[in-house]
Amino acid sequence: MNSMILKSAHMGRMALFTAALAILGPAWAHAGDAAPTGNQGFKTTKSQVVDLGPEIAGMDNRQLRLRILTIEPGGHIGVHSHNDRPAVVYFIQGTDTVIFGDGTVKKFQPGDVGSAGKATTHWHRNDGKEPVVFVAVDILHKKK
Repeated sequence: MNSMILKSAHMGRMALFTAALAILGPAWAHAGDAAPTGNQGFKTTKSQVVDLGPEIAGMDNRQLRLRILTIEPGGHIGVHSHNDRPAVVYFIQGTDTVIFGDGTVKKFQPGDVGSAGKATTHWHRNDGKEPVVFVAVDILHKKK
């Protein structure tokens, strides 16, 4: 009986995964391009990190990180998830086109703010003629 339950649970997970691929595949295509997996024309110019373990109980192996990110015209940040890395951003320069996993597209301009939580999968693209510059602050696992 237990093997039947495990097999049923496995089949349910496989069906869910297959359905997610069927949904996300067309969503990325709808956004205009296949989602790139790597970065192009992207750099981090300044960075500061605080080890949160000694600062806050229960935050062992976590860091608070602030970065200034730049995407050159025609560049992009490849598709990524914020499943275990919540972030907030503040846009300083340029127009950043962000394409989300559900196919929605949002443009961010100087003065805009945004956030990404565990349900966020997206990628960034600079379609403009000037660099996109933004401040990104996130919490992540400390690298070992």
